[in-house]
Amino acid sequence: MTAAPLRIMVTGLRGIPHVQGGVETHAAELYARLAKLGAEVTVIGRKSHRPRNIGDHWNGIRLHWLWSPGGRGFEAAIHTILAVLCAGIRRPDVLHIHAVGPSIAVPLAKILGLRVVVTHHGQDYLREKWRGPEKALIRLGELFAVRFSDALISVSSSVQAALRAQHGREATWIPNGVSAQPMPAGNALLDKYQLTRQHYVVQVSRLVPEKRQLDLIHAFRAAQLPGWKLVLVGGAPASDPYAAAVHALAAGDDSIVCTGTLAAPEAHELLAGAGAFVLPSSHEGLPIALLEAIAYGVPSLASDIPGNREIGLDAEGYFAVGDTETLAARLRTLASSADARATAVSRYAEIRSRFDWDEIAQSTIAVMESAARMPWRLRFRARVPGAAKSAISRAVAASSTRAN
Repeated sequence: MTAAPLRIMVTGLRGIPHVQGGVETHAAELYARLAKLGAEVTVIGRKSHRPRNIGDHWNGIRLHWLWSPGGRGFEAAIHTILAVLCAGIRRPDVLHIHAVGPSIAVPLAKILGLRVVVTHHGQDYLREKWRGPEKALIRLGELFAVRFSDALISVSSSVQAALRAQHGREATWIPNGVSAQPMPAGNALLDKYQLTRQHYVVQVSRLVPEKRQLDLIHAFRAAQLPGWKLVLVGGAPASDPYAAAVHALAAGDDSIVCTGTLAAPEAHELLAGAGAFVLPSSHEGLPIALLEAIAYGVPSLASDIPGNREIGLDAEGYFAVGDTETLAARLRTLASSADARATAVSRYAEIRSRFDWDEIAQSTIAVMESAARMPWRLRFRARVPGAAKSAISRAVAASSTRAN
């Protein structure tokens, strides 16, 4: 750390702590550690996602809640623009923006004279839930992140390689992490949902199309596991059509439990007691939920996509996206194995050692300190498509006289 505390302001996430989402879990783990390293961290959250009984400080982090529009779509971008304006007034040493959708505000941050670090959590424009205009906005956010940011972090080495190939920008690879998890002492939720420890399959994620809960329901039914249940932990807006389809498919089946959104301690209780964790996603950056299952030693299965592959399960831990027949067969194998849990605990020890949050915090603070020392600049990097460069450069030139 430098002699003076490094002042970091954070945006691009819903908020912390106990807010559902991989970016939110990442932030809660990371910034508590950066605060212990001496940084002064302010996280700007969305007021609509503020947890109950959470004040303005948590684990050494200052929390500042700003209004954001309701619903999905442009919520993240609009909230981030407001957060950047707030940062322009407060003048942190570094503004840390999470995800490529919110990175649409990076040029504004640079015009305001801020040093900007962006963490790229994955190619979110590939998520099935987004429509054409939303996908285009997120792609533009990625372009702004790679062309304007002072430092770029990628949680996935596969995304790091894609950024190098597509944009000619080198990102620093700093993965998501996993902490040693104490086994929850209570059984309140197991009792509530009539679950038998190590006799249920669990998925922890939002109910969104790319998480493919529908595939998991079909595979679970095809597996025909006597005495087992399927537990889907996660929520979505009540009007969301995909979430409605998940609930409709599960309706009337006592072996399928939909819990809705749970706070982290409750989700961890269900995760720790599971006989299997499944992540059948079509898109992931580097899934924290899978890392958390590994931390509890839960036998895990995941779709064969780059973000999941990067974690390093055994070959039989993967299946093709949408291949419910293979997933059903793998579930039957896990359910019939007397030593599946002991085997998982042994095999996952090496995986846990590669994703240590304390080492991740040290790597991140090094990137932040380097960015804070950089001279201010507002310029495009090389390899910007000509039409986009021309249009945006004109806007930048018109505004650059207002920069510090």
